[in-house]
Amino acid sequence: MQATILDLRRRMPEVLRALDRQGQVTILHRGKERAILVAAGGSKIGGKSGKARRSVSDHPAFGMWADRADAADVPAQVRALRRGRGHAL
Repeated sequence: MQATILDLRRRMPEVLRALDRQGQVTILHRGKERAILVAAGGSKIGGKSGKARRSVSDHPAFGMWADRADAADVPAQVRALRRGRGHAL
């Protein structure tokens, strides 16, 4: 199925039903393909089953700050981020 941005806003239940039936919906913006929505459960792209679902921890960015010493005390870091600029004067 093809759907426009307006279809996403006004006819989302129909778009979701099409995802359930077909597995993917092509999103058009001003007549040009902009994105392809793929059903989360059984991803089917081009009639072939997609990759198996991966865990978040398998992503390369997961845990990239694990060894940072300044991120060990999260509440202190959040307080420092929320502090106003008056302390810099």
